[in-house]
Formats: sequence, structure tokens, C-alpha cells
Amino acid sequence: METTIIKDLKKFEEEKVTMKGWLTNKRSGKGLEFLILRDGTGYIQCIVNEEEVKPEVFELAKALSQESSIEISGLIVKDERQVGGYEMQVSNLNLIGEASAYPITNKAHGVEFLMDNRHLWLRSKRQWAIMKIRNRLSFAIHSFFQNDGFVQMDAPLFTGNAVEG
Repeated sequence: METTIIKDLKKFEEEKVTMKGWLTNKRSGKGLEFLILRDGTGYIQCIVNEEEVKPEVFELAKALSQESSIEISGLIVKDERQVGGYEMQVSNLNLIGEASAYPITNKAHGVEFLMDNRHLWLRSKRQWAIMKIRNRLSFAIHSFFQNDGFVQMDAPLFTGNAVEG
């Protein structure tokens, strides 16, 4: 089955699809696991119902850690309450890569800690939004100058190594 990205889900309403992404968050209910999947194009809530999946799929959903990489299949259902307007009723789940303990929590962290874990910090919604805005601005500026006939030039580095002092 071909992999679908979250931003294209409106084309697949009431169809079974397979998606790949990272587990952003997880909540548990009575016989239910609510998995929030992120793939770089958006977020979707995936519902794993203990009565509708194999026992090993439900146990895997319960055991998943935050930021684990997963492949998930299921039926796409319209739900206006959800962020993207859709959710998935899961039928199958595969673990691609398990993440170790995720160090960034909801509590406040210092700049040094966040910079030491920058590769993880960039996955947060706020940092991702900032990157998307910077990308749009950079592209718009680049396009403006390209359309006016400017040529991009990369100046040579005057200091190739780190400077002391």
C-alpha cells in the first residue's frame, strides 16, 4: 500500500490509508489508545480500539514511547473537532524505530539544555512554525530578486576557522 501524507488526507476520506511518522503524544482511555502522529506536513489523531485490532497491535500501541517512528494503517474519518478535520481508526501498526526517553517535557528548560537537545527541540510545534515562517520569508526574498534578474553570489569566507578571543 502506498504511503499517504497528512496534508493530503481530505482526498482519502472514508478510505484505508497507510502513513509513516513520529508519535508526538499519546493518551490512554478505557480500551483505547489515542496516538498523535506527525509527519512534517501536519498532525492527526489515530485511535487504536482494543476491540477492533489484534491484541499485539493494541499492546504495541500501549508500549510506544514519544517520538518513536511508526507506520500506521487505518480508515480516515472526518471529525471537525480534530486539528486537521480528520482522524484515523487504526487497523494496523508497525514500529519502525523506538525512541529512547524523550528529554524535553512541558516544564520550562534553560537555553543551554534546549541547545544541547536542538535536534529534538526543533520538533516542537512552536519551533516548527518558526522554521516554516523563515522558509516562506527566505523563499519570497529569493524569488523577488530572481524575478528582477539578480544573480545570487556566495562570498568567500574571510575566516575559515574559528577565531579566538
